[in-house]
Amino acid sequence: MTSQRYRSHAEAETRAIAARLAAGLAPGAVVLLSGDLGAGKTAFVRGLAEGLGIEPGEVTSPTFTLVHEYRGGRLPLVHVDLYRLDSADLDEIGMDAELAAAGVVAVEWAERLSPKVRGAVEISLIDTGGDGRAITVSGPSRT
Repeated sequence: MTSQRYRSHAEAETRAIAARLAAGLAPGAVVLLSGDLGAGKTAFVRGLAEGLGIEPGEVTSPTFTLVHEYRGGRLPLVHVDLYRLDSADLDEIGMDAELAAAGVVAVEWAERLSPKVRGAVEISLIDTGGDGRAITVSGPSRT
């Protein structure tokens, strides 16, 4: 597993980091986002959308519906938010499995996910004060 560390000083920088990541994602990719409330998880998902060619302004936190689906880009984006759940299994939350396999799945509050998804890209966001964020991107080694 490889890790990259980034510093972001504004939401636009956080989105740009995510957009660069999205450019290399293939169908079926899963991105697991962890961080405290307000750490920038939804901003990161907006960047993923932008990198996939989806209008980032359409992306909102799916806290009350658990799953939002966005289409129209290079790949569809399935945005999952597990904030309201103590624990969840991706197969049991009402996500369109065919769409997920054809697109990218981004899961906020991934620490509540059980079981963990093998081969997923893991994102840790830490609020460092103001608009600052420390972002760690970990994923399978690429050869």
